[in-house]
Amino acid sequence: MKKYNIKQGDVLQIRPDHPKFPGFLVVCDEPKVFGCQGYLMSQFNFDATRFQGVAFVRVKFEEVEYVGKIQWQWQTQPMESESA
Repeated sequence: MKKYNIKQGDVLQIRPDHPKFPGFLVVCDEPKVFGCQGYLMSQFNFDATRFQGVAFVRVKFEEVEYVGKIQWQWQTQPMESESA
Protein backbone atom coordinates (compact mmCIF):
# COMPACT_ATOMS: atom_id res chain seq x y z
CA MET A 1 0.00 0.00 0.00
CA LYS A 2 1.21 3.48 -0.74
CA LYS A 3 1.70 5.75 2.23
CA TYR A 4 -1.81 6.70 3.29
CA ASN A 5 -3.16 9.01 5.98
CA ILE A 6 -4.40 6.20 8.22
CA LYS A 7 -6.79 7.27 10.98
CA GLN A 8 -8.16 5.59 14.07
CA GLY A 9 -10.93 3.20 13.06
CA ASP A 10 -9.55 2.49 9.58
CA VAL A 11 -9.62 -1.16 8.54
CA LEU A 12 -6.62 -2.64 6.74
CA GLN A 13 -5.92 -6.15 5.50
CA ILE A 14 -2.50 -7.70 5.99
CA ARG A 15 -0.91 -9.08 2.85
CA PRO A 16 -1.27 -12.85 2.25
CA ASP A 17 2.52 -13.32 2.28
CA HIS A 18 2.90 -11.92 5.82
CA PRO A 19 4.77 -14.54 7.91
CA LYS A 20 2.59 -14.34 11.03
CA PHE A 21 -0.85 -12.87 10.19
CA PRO A 22 -1.62 -13.50 6.50
CA GLY A 23 -4.97 -12.10 5.43
CA PHE A 24 -5.94 -10.83 8.86
CA LEU A 25 -7.78 -7.55 9.25
CA VAL A 26 -6.31 -4.77 11.40
CA VAL A 27 -8.46 -2.08 12.95
CA CYS A 28 -6.23 0.94 13.46
CA ASP A 29 -6.08 2.05 17.06
CA GLU A 30 -3.08 4.36 16.72
CA PRO A 31 -1.66 5.75 13.46
CA LYS A 32 2.14 5.67 13.24
CA VAL A 33 4.65 7.24 10.83
CA PHE A 34 5.51 3.76 9.49
CA GLY A 35 1.90 2.50 9.29
CA CYS A 36 -0.28 1.78 12.30
CA GLN A 37 -0.80 -0.10 15.51
CA GLY A 38 -4.11 -1.84 15.84
CA TYR A 39 -5.94 -4.94 16.91
CA LEU A 40 -6.39 -8.01 14.79
CA MET A 41 -9.53 -9.60 13.46
CA SER A 42 -9.31 -12.97 11.77
CA GLN A 43 -10.94 -13.73 8.45
CA PHE A 44 -12.01 -17.01 10.10
CA ASN A 45 -13.48 -15.48 13.27
CA PHE A 46 -14.74 -11.92 13.10
CA ASP A 47 -14.83 -11.41 16.86
CA ALA A 48 -12.03 -8.94 17.56
CA THR A 49 -9.27 -10.96 19.19
CA ARG A 50 -8.57 -7.90 21.33
CA PHE A 51 -11.44 -8.94 23.61
CA GLN A 52 -9.75 -12.30 24.22
CA GLY A 53 -6.65 -10.57 25.57
CA VAL A 54 -4.25 -10.77 22.63
CA ALA A 55 -3.34 -9.47 19.26
CA PHE A 56 -2.23 -5.91 19.06
CA VAL A 57 0.03 -5.62 16.05
CA ARG A 58 2.18 -2.99 14.39
CA VAL A 59 2.14 -3.06 10.61
CA LYS A 60 4.02 -1.09 7.97
CA PHE A 61 2.37 0.53 4.96
CA GLU A 62 3.92 -2.06 2.62
CA GLU A 63 2.39 -4.94 4.65
CA VAL A 64 -1.26 -3.89 4.29
CA GLU A 65 -4.00 -2.71 1.95
CA TYR A 66 -6.70 -0.22 2.92
CA VAL A 67 -10.17 -1.78 3.23
CA GLY A 68 -12.40 0.91 4.70
CA LYS A 69 -13.58 2.67 7.82
CA ILE A 70 -15.48 1.39 10.83
CA GLN A 71 -18.60 3.49 11.07
CA TRP A 72 -19.39 2.93 14.75
CA GLN A 73 -16.58 2.40 17.19
CA TRP A 74 -16.98 0.56 20.46
CA GLN A 75 -16.36 2.69 23.53
CA THR A 76 -16.23 1.67 27.13
CA GLN A 77 -19.15 2.72 29.29
CA PRO A 78 -18.86 3.35 33.04
CA MET A 79 -20.34 0.50 35.02
CA GLU A 80 -23.39 1.32 37.07
CA SER A 81 -23.23 0.61 40.77
CA GLU A 82 -24.89 -2.68 41.67
CA SER A 83 -25.93 -1.30 45.04
CA ALA A 84 -28.48 1.10 43.53
